[in-house]
Amino acid sequence: MDAQRTAIAQTCLNAAYDRAMDFPDIIRTLLAAGFEGYTVDYRQNKTSYFLADGTSVTLENRVSEGGVAAEFDQAGIAAQVRWAQANPADYSYGAFCKNVKAMGCAGYIVSFLGRRVLYFGRTAETHVEHFPQ
Repeated sequence: MDAQRTAIAQTCLNAAYDRAMDFPDIIRTLLAAGFEGYTVDYRQNKTSYFLADGTSVTLENRVSEGGVAAEFDQAGIAAQVRWAQANPADYSYGAFCKNVKAMGCAGYIVSFLGRRVLYFGRTAETHVEHFPQ
């Protein structure tokens, strides 16, 4: 992974935490840099960004409180996604991460090609959200 793309990925990760860019802006920025998706892993506290040629870069997430709950609360995770999409004044990515972990989300996969996000639990239960049209 070249330094410029690594810097773009880091900028997007920081922007999510700092509310400097919303999810659609982050997607546009990563797509323009050639990324095809990324994976957030709450158990390892890392996010990996992938290019079509198979190369990737893995970055450290900011620490969020709590561990990943054993039970996967699909409805609760869906409600957190709606909260994030509405982007109200009280929204923060850090709070989103803390909340979905407490609802059993071990991580999620963002596919730009598939236009969806797959949230997964410790038992491989899943919840799929398609990108809004």
